[in-house]
Amino acid sequence: MSTRTETLEFQAETRQLLHLMVHSIYSHKDVFLRELISNASDALDKLRLESLVDSDLDVDTSDLHIELVADPEARTLTIRDNGIGMSREDVVSLIGTIARSGTAELLRKLKESKENVGGELIGQFGVGFYSTFMVADRVTLLTRRAGQTEGTRWESTGEGTYVVETVDDAPQGTSVTVHLKPADDEDNLHDYTDRNTIREIVKRYSDFIAWPIRTTVPGVDDGEPTVETLNSRKALWARSRDEVAEEEYREFYRHVSHDWTDPLETIHMRGEGTFEYEALLFLPAHAPYDLYQADGRRGVQLYVKRVFVMDDCAALMPSYLRFVRGVVDAHDLSLNISREILQQDRQIQIVRRRLVRKVLGTVKEMRTGNPERFATFWAEFGRVVKEGLLEDADNTETILDLVTVSSTHHDTEPTTLGEYVARMKEGQGEIYYATGENRTMLENSPHLEAFRAKGYEVLLLTDPVDEVWVERVGQFDGKPLRSIAKGQVDLETEEERKATEVARDQQNKEYATLLTFLGEALAETVKEVRLSSRLTTSPACIVGDANDITPTLEKMYRAMGQELPSIKRILELNPTHPLVTGLRAAHQRGDDLSSLTETAELLYGTALLAEGGDLADPARFARLLADRLARTL
Repeated sequence: MSTRTETLEFQAETRQLLHLMVHSIYSHKDVFLRELISNASDALDKLRLESLVDSDLDVDTSDLHIELVADPEARTLTIRDNGIGMSREDVVSLIGTIARSGTAELLRKLKESKENVGGELIGQFGVGFYSTFMVADRVTLLTRRAGQTEGTRWESTGEGTYVVETVDDAPQGTSVTVHLKPADDEDNLHDYTDRNTIREIVKRYSDFIAWPIRTTVPGVDDGEPTVETLNSRKALWARSRDEVAEEEYREFYRHVSHDWTDPLETIHMRGEGTFEYEALLFLPAHAPYDLYQADGRRGVQLYVKRVFVMDDCAALMPSYLRFVRGVVDAHDLSLNISREILQQDRQIQIVRRRLVRKVLGTVKEMRTGNPERFATFWAEFGRVVKEGLLEDADNTETILDLVTVSSTHHDTEPTTLGEYVARMKEGQGEIYYATGENRTMLENSPHLEAFRAKGYEVLLLTDPVDEVWVERVGQFDGKPLRSIAKGQVDLETEEERKATEVARDQQNKEYATLLTFLGEALAETVKEVRLSSRLTTSPACIVGDANDITPTLEKMYRAMGQELPSIKRILELNPTHPLVTGLRAAHQRGDDLSSLTETAELLYGTALLAEGGDLADPARFARLLADRLARTL
């Protein structure tokens, strides 16, 4: 039997994290016990599942439980479970290092934050075990994985190294012994050997844990000690809503999400009939750190008849609702079910559709019944919800009803598409929009000039996903979605069109030769040069053909490694602007063509910059501009 003992160093990021925790980053130090109990509960869930799936695993699951042992004289608190346990390799990989991405971001937030962010971040990054060092001078862990004969003892003071030893006397499961620091009420460091303190913490944080949490209570007057179960063990999702207090919902949310803040909305539902299930879902109040990370959490927890089966069950929740947290307890599934099988399971697909409709319906009710809460939700998750317009054809109309964006109607208040349609001018048949990086850039865009002059409202879309969904969806409430930066713009009434027809024909004749010259001079960058009906103050702008993709979308595709043919756009000129009329006069006089070509380049470059585009040769543009300015002095 090996008794190999090693002293190892923590991973660099783990050492930084331990240092921050030990030095009072967190004011809610009680959460260390919540985290250890949660870990123990997970270990029991995993043992129950593995024992059902693996018939060769010889383990006793008749009395799975968590035990808390307090020793006031030794100043220790031990949290013990008879769950799945860990191998030596598990201990080193799970405790010696932080194996999840996001750790560097966590450390940055902890260092930069001027407020207590501990409760919010503990667990969220998979670091709950390390919270023990907020209250401990030393931590000892003893564990043995189910089905193995060797156990492992781990110990550390949290100061950079830890000792790992192979032992032969470890019971199945895991026990964590916390060698406690002296109590210090001013530092919110309570006496965690006090049974009343332990009861209070368990009741507050872990009452809903499905497994019994026990402690031994000494007998009175030298009587026999008794075993006390500290938690009620009631599965909240299996109880009716009127039986559950809001605080119980909040604590359960903290358990499944590791988010210290209260949820924005709670969804408690039950499905009956041929396929029975219960679901308890939560809409968070803020976006999780990994919302846009490829390896971020996806989906909710799956139980079968209160037996934990799977974390992050993506089959139950589409990607665009990946922020939803909670539990789905299905009654008629096999415990031995894989993620691949779930993706194809017809009953799971039915549940998924019902869950999605319920979540979207809840958000819709929030928008009408509690606009302030909806505003918070949309600010945090609107960008993600709009991804549903690309992947969920069944709920496109519902999502479109929720879409809330900026517009020229109001400087700060956003609008829904329905509200936009209700304000449309008489005779207006299209919903106008502009896409770009930010509102300021769009409001200053030359493309907006004619719409502002004519009093037409324009939606200002600034999320990257907006570039895609407006093209994919194409219309709302029977009204086409129309980019103000594409195609020809005609905002005139029939009477206005007739009144200006003669003048417009005359302008086209007067500018014909200049437009031909500019088209040839800029042939490498533009497909056409024409007169504009969308400009009132700017000399020029660049637009795309009606079916062209936008420059921003082109950049996105190229960034994803997709090869695209070069897309030339159209340069439109304002025939009333002094720069353009002066350019026409110079061309008619026969001025130096090279100088006129440089002016054409500058005109194109300034139009490109005005819409937030990138110059192909910034150095040449700067040189031409400097030379031209020098001649005016």
